[in-house]
Amino acid sequence: MLNRALKLLRTYHQFKQIDLAKRLGISNSYLSEIESGVKIPGVDLLEKYAEIFKMPVSSILLFSEKMSDQNKTGEKLRVIAADKILRILEWIDESESVTHG
Repeated sequence: MLNRALKLLRTYHQFKQIDLAKRLGISNSYLSEIESGVKIPGVDLLEKYAEIFKMPVSSILLFSEKMSDQNKTGEKLRVIAADKILRILEWIDESESVTHG
């Protein structure tokens, strides 16, 4: 889920993958692996995301599925809510890309 949130951050701010990779100080292929869910970014990289997109790291971490014990009811609700937020944002992103060509 974190990978989806990071990709949406990039597309919302109209960054191309290669441009964001340069700003983050990573390779384009590594960024692609993060956005596809193959690799998980470390906290240091998430801090760079937070700096670039001017938001707290905690807001980004909301979308991390592996923060703590998912057997707790509150944690399950956080993951479900975060997934629903991402689905809405993905729907908006797809709608805008269809509208704007």
